[in-house]
Order: sequence, then C-alpha cells, then structure tokens
Amino acid sequence: QVQLVESGGGLVQAGGSLRLSCAASGIISSINDMGWYCQAPGKQRELVATITSGGSTNYADSVKGRFTISRDNVQKMVYLQMNSLKPEDTAVYYCNADAVVPLMGARRYWGQGTQVTVSS
Repeated sequence: QVQLVESGGGLVQAGGSLRLSCAASGIISSINDMGWYCQAPGKQRELVATITSGGSTNYADSVKGRFTISRDNVQKMVYLQMNSLKPEDTAVYYCNADAVVPLMGARRYWGQGTQVTVSS
C-alpha cells in the first residue's frame, strides 16, 4: 500500500508564499512522475505542476513563473513552492505519484489533500 501525505497548506494573504510538501511511503520500487493538482469549490480537479523522475517539469499556464515544483527521489518527496499567491489559487491541493509497487506494477496514487486559502 502506497500512501501520500501532504503538508504545508494554510491561510495566506495575496502576494504571500507557501511551500507544500508530500511524502510517499510504503513498499515502492520506484516513482515515475509526481505532481500537484488542485480543486476549487465547484470545479474539477486540475493539473498544477508535474515533475518526472529525471527532473523535467510541466506547469499550468496560470502558475508559470510563480510556482516551482521539485522532488527528492531518495526521500520520496515532492514539493511545491508557491509564490505571489492570488485569491484564485485558493483550492485543495492534492499530491499525485505514479509509483511502481512490487508484483503490482505502476499505478497512480493520490494524497488526501491540503487546503490553501489566499485572502485578498
């Protein structure tokens, strides 16, 4: 069983910063892509940023230049540095990992989510 646990969410004023962390645990052979998604009230979950095991990144247009995704392959962690936050960034942020588990192969796992609220 693979578990993803997010931390670092909270309430911040517009223009402020937050750093989200996500720790993967369990019997994991390797992790391919990792990423962050967000879901605002009444909206579908959408991609924020992804990062490959080799460090290649992809960002939603709305966060380019403001957010930075990074990972630590040894510690099985992924991070999201969020700067210049806007009220429209308010959402629950979910960690996602494409993890390879012995005898089960690769599948996607989700964390429980962490709330980010940006006040104007």
